[in-house]
Amino acid sequence: MGIIAQTILETSPDLVAPIPVSVSSLVGNGAFPCLILNADYQPLNYFPLSLWSWQDAIKAVFLQRVNVVDLYDQTVRSAQVEMPLPSVVALKDFVAQNRAPAFTRFNLFLRDGFACTYCDSTQDLTFDHVIPRRLGGKTSWENIVAACSRCNFKKGGRTPKEAGLVLQRKPFRPSIYQLQAQGRRFPPGHLHESWLDYLYWDVELEA
Repeated sequence: MGIIAQTILETSPDLVAPIPVSVSSLVGNGAFPCLILNADYQPLNYFPLSLWSWQDAIKAVFLQRVNVVDLYDQTVRSAQVEMPLPSVVALKDFVAQNRAPAFTRFNLFLRDGFACTYCDSTQDLTFDHVIPRRLGGKTSWENIVAACSRCNFKKGGRTPKEAGLVLQRKPFRPSIYQLQAQGRRFPPGHLHESWLDYLYWDVELEA
């Protein structure tokens, strides 16, 4: 159990979790996740989406670290307290987002749209050195691209031209803002209606 949930239980030891209304209310192993917004009301992260468990969200509310923006219909309760579950919270202190993205396999795939840079396949992705290491190619943002296993095998230790492959997107070092924008193309399987105003402006909301 994390510090968030522990403090809540210390504050109100008989607080009990809500009963999920349906399977669609579940994300992974956690029910009623809470969307975390920065102090400017933009998500901290799009992909993966910045979420807290309901326990962590309530702890943050108790510690006055966040402003509650929207709520679920569900509540948690103790003998003395009943509290609606936050569905969206905004941090009171702004978290700067100008850091350089880590050079990881996940961020590389995100930059390239989770598709092979040679054939656009989304199956069996790996990564490829555009300029082979035998020719001095470096393992860097500017020389690594996402590639499916088939294209990677076909290319081998050759250049794309030597292998008869066309590099459709030139590799580059992305900013955190470019990765965030790219992440908006891949909405998760579960989007609570209270999150939509803060995530995907092209989603048509019900009146």
